[in-house]
Amino acid sequence: MLESKDLVKNYGSKSAVNHVSLTLQPGHIYAILGPNGSGKTTWMKMVTGLVRPTSGTILFEGSPIGIDSRRHIAYMSTEPYFYTFMSIHDVGQYYADFFEDFSMTRYADLMQQMDLDLKLKVKTLSSGMMAKLKVGVTLARDARLYLLDEPFNGIDLLARDAIRKTILEAAQPEKALLLSSHLVEEMESIADTAIFLSEGKLIEMRDLEEMRTQDGISMTERYREIYGKTED
Repeated sequence: MLESKDLVKNYGSKSAVNHVSLTLQPGHIYAILGPNGSGKTTWMKMVTGLVRPTSGTILFEGSPIGIDSRRHIAYMSTEPYFYTFMSIHDVGQYYADFFEDFSMTRYADLMQQMDLDLKLKVKTLSSGMMAKLKVGVTLARDARLYLLDEPFNGIDLLARDAIRKTILEAAQPEKALLLSSHLVEEMESIADTAIFLSEGKLIEMRDLEEMRTQDGISMTERYREIYGKTED
């Protein structure tokens, strides 16, 4: 589905992404992991075409990233991107105007599942409600690849439960989801494949069931092995 070949992004003398090569396949939920500054967000923004690579290539279904591929890739950023005067219904209409694959019916269903009233104003939303809105509006698109940057950031347990349920229900054989999060234990119950980055470099990409059965180690334990010394 998506191939990142020897991908590099430099900002001056600093390398945010350093020769990262990996492939994403449909039918999987990927956890992209690493401490702050490891290159997760930069890599995702290059995949969506928001940031231009310094070198290397990104192919989506065999073709370079461009206007056509962006129609099939849904990206949720960490930054707030809704006008505060909007209602939750307005947010859906805003997306419907921009994305042909956006379903207002699906969006309304997701908002109901996550206990969000369509009449609520964006400016009145708590951090947990905003997180659910961002995930819902992204997953209401009929995309092939979903990239969710920190969907669990700064929210309580119940909001995380609602978001996790919504993400798992969105998983389908013909689609792929990739999530970044510092809540590694939360990701353990969602992802089937882990991508470990450090200082812009790919450390390893592992099938989690294989890692558990062959190495006898969880994703959380592997995370501690890789990053423990650097985060002390």
